Amino acid sequence: MFREISGALPDVFGDFTPGAVYSDRERWNGVPQAVRDVVVRDAEATLARTWPLITAADYREYTATGNRSRFEVLYFTRRRMLNDLVLGELVEGSGRFLPGIVDGIFLIAEESGWQLPAHNAYGRGGPRLPLPDSSQPVVDLFAAETAALLATIVALLGDALDGISPEIAARVKREIEVRILTPYLGRHFWWMGDGDERMNNWTAWITQNVLLTTFSLKTDQPTRRAVTEKALGSLDAFLKDYAEDGACEEGVVYYRHAALCLHGALTVLDSVAPGLFDKVWRQSKIRNMAEYIANMHVADRYYFNFADSSAVVEPCSAREYLFGKAVGSEMLSAFAAADRAAAESPHLPEEWNLWYRVQELLEGSAIPRVKPDPAPKRDIFYPGIGLFVARDEQFSLAVKGGSNGEGHNHNDVGSVTLYKNGRPFLIDVGVETYAAKTFSPRRYEIWTMQSAYHNLPTFSGVMQVAGEAFGARNVEVEFAEECARITLEISGAYPEEAQLRSYRRTVSLLRGRHVEIVDTHDGDRPAVLALMTCLAPTVVSDRIDLADLGSIFVEGAGEIEVDEIEVNDIRLRSAWPERLYRLRVPFADKRLKLQVN
Repeated sequence: MFREISGALPDVFGDFTPGAVYSDRERWNGVPQAVRDVVVRDAEATLARTWPLITAADYREYTATGNRSRFEVLYFTRRRMLNDLVLGELVEGSGRFLPGIVDGIFLIAEESGWQLPAHNAYGRGGPRLPLPDSSQPVVDLFAAETAALLATIVALLGDALDGISPEIAARVKREIEVRILTPYLGRHFWWMGDGDERMNNWTAWITQNVLLTTFSLKTDQPTRRAVTEKALGSLDAFLKDYAEDGACEEGVVYYRHAALCLHGALTVLDSVAPGLFDKVWRQSKIRNMAEYIANMHVADRYYFNFADSSAVVEPCSAREYLFGKAVGSEMLSAFAAADRAAAESPHLPEEWNLWYRVQELLEGSAIPRVKPDPAPKRDIFYPGIGLFVARDEQFSLAVKGGSNGEGHNHNDVGSVTLYKNGRPFLIDVGVETYAAKTFSPRRYEIWTMQSAYHNLPTFSGVMQVAGEAFGARNVEVEFAEECARITLEISGAYPEEAQLRSYRRTVSLLRGRHVEIVDTHDGDRPAVLALMTCLAPTVVSDRIDLADLGSIFVEGAGEIEVDEIEVNDIRLRSAWPERLYRLRVPFADKRLKLQVN
């Protein structure tokens, strides 16, 4: 899709300005007063804070203990503080935040490495080095994000910074040249794409920020051409791993780092080479990728989640709205506008990418404040990842097929997620705070990754295993007026020691009535079905009551047991209460039926 454009690239690329420059007081004064007040208040609070100190010991902690969050708090706090000061200066225009901005720029410029300790490696999955080597910079997600942050500051505040000293912008340009542009053009990192290797969100996310950096700074034309040609190859490598249906196998949280960053990259390219990318915007695949987030939405902040995605997701911002407009999707634009309007106002993205926040300030006031459509959203099936979604006035149902070899995989082939009246009923727990173990060979020792905690069966304790070869087969999907149904064979997701010849699952939404899950298995080991919920269950014979939300009527089960799981992890607590519950439902014979009312 993109490589064929390389031959038509212009001789001269234009500049990209990631927002309104500091001197455009009309634009910045046009930011709504309520938003301006919040931005200035945040900047004033930052002025009173002390910049975090980052030591070599802080960097080394990841390789020493596996903890990545303590370093990242220091690292991201610096960047968020700088972000807040810049936005405060842009909207106020008084100059009082400029000294703090210069301090932040130089602190970041003097860091030994911009890559996170968890990414400090020279090969995909390679050993993480305890300290950064400043002679061989690693271009990871956050090195590129840092470059984009500094380039955006120079593009928007350049004249004001030059009034203090021309060395500020010059230092930024030197650091970006050494840390980003030279290694980007001179080396091959795995996320750039090469042959058949699978890409993920890294490809679009980093490529967007390298393009944003290159064209926001006054780089020369040969550099711009070289970066663009390499970026187009990477974006093609990224797209090859998406099916035509546009589903993000990494889950809805990573949509914003994947498809939405593709939108960002295209926005930059469209600006510097006008008209050249028009046909890309019109591709159905790009539109499908854009609309994915709207199709995953359940109610309020809840989304259907799988892989390393949370069930609770931050509100949409101007980015999703603009993506909808760019691909001609009124559905996405309307959804993003309504979701944004339902958020606490004024709302700024949690992301510290300065360009995203500038977009929200400058474009947000033009987005209509509309109410969400109360009608049920559409049914959809994504064959690329085997994801089935069906809804009626009461229930929102998702079933995940696919394989256990997908990006950010959890062993969840056949798992069911169910909401009733917009409230979680059967849940996908999500993922705990990232640590070294999360992306190591010991990943599936973590309970949240295991099929035994994903509304799936185990066989004498034998669970599903990871790998592309372990997946669903014989998937059948039906969407009709009275019923939506998926049937799939999931025995292939289990290893030989499960002694399982067949496990057929049929999940039906009988619209206006109830949900049915019918499991039939043929195997030599006893089967126990796990059901995950965030509500304290009460088991009465063959009925499971979940507080005031509803009941599950069970046929073909033995004695049901309940496990209580205490939730202390901060990432899980952002979505769930302090306790979760796992029901263990043993098969009395070969067939188990659940009716959810």
